[in-house]
Amino acid sequence: MSNKIESEELGLLRREIAFQKVEIETQAAELSLIKKEHLIQNNDKQERADELVIANQELAYQNKEKEKRADELVIANKELAYQNEEKEKRADELVIA
Repeated sequence: MSNKIESEELGLLRREIAFQKVEIETQAAELSLIKKEHLIQNNDKQERADELVIANQELAYQNKEKEKRADELVIANKELAYQNEEKEKRADELVIA
């Protein structure tokens, strides 16, 4: 009888071990999928970060160009103001003459 009980217990233990092995393999597969998903997400985040760096560089360049254009417009406005003053002086001189 004792051998039969021990044999049944060994059978139960073997089934339990087999079940646990399947559980471990399932969890390992799930962890592998999660790891792959994280790698994909990290790659996506890195690509987005790279895109943002390029976009920031482009914006910085555009801002410099706008500042240059604004400086050019300030100079052009000063030139126009000077020319208008000169025209007014000439007009005044013509009125006097």
